[in-house]
Amino acid sequence: MTSTNGRKKVIAIDGPAGSGKSTVARALAVRLGFDYLDTGALYRAAALKLTRSGLNESSDDAALSTVLRNTSIEYKNAAVYLDSEDVSVEIRTPEAGHFSSIFSARKPVRDYLLDIQRNAGLSTDIVAEGRDMATVVFPDAWKKFYVTADEQVRAQRRYKQLKEKKADVTKKEAIADVASRDARDTARALAPLVRAADAVEIDTTNLSIEETIQKMLKALAI
Repeated sequence: MTSTNGRKKVIAIDGPAGSGKSTVARALAVRLGFDYLDTGALYRAAALKLTRSGLNESSDDAALSTVLRNTSIEYKNAAVYLDSEDVSVEIRTPEAGHFSSIFSARKPVRDYLLDIQRNAGLSTDIVAEGRDMATVVFPDAWKKFYVTADEQVRAQRRYKQLKEKKADVTKKEAIADVASRDARDTARALAPLVRAADAVEIDTTNLSIEETIQKMLKALAI
């Protein structure tokens, strides 16, 4: 399936933490027969490499660039490979999520991952979800969505997600985590989280996954 301009179709989905965009993006990709691009996993893998290399939020851009210059990150068959190592489990810890949120605001990290993300849409139709898919990575995407939800609902979803992964976290900590991520994502100077002007906004606060997908399919005229 190709778009009218001859390039592969990209459905770009942005939204804050806990909005349900990852779950919906995966399901929508399956429904349409598109590939799913989990950009959050790429940022988590980059953060894992940087922390393994002894870097943290105080490290300067030159240090980040030096490490990333010798880094290989691939997302294939729903698995994430860091320097040929499958790190799909390691990147799902709360610590990985924390550093992913921090490092994602840094220019060397965003520059490094930009082409990796864009290249994913060269050979196949994809559903790409993240924080700046519709505004920066795929500004000419075939279709764009902005998925959001009430902050308390998002925090509850985040808490449930972490508990399912056996993470030692309290509901209060989950609420604080969502609030801090929102602040970092929307306030950063580089590629902040905003709704693209031409994106269809969907509030999932009171919607099931299937109801959300149906709204998307309707917007896609499918």
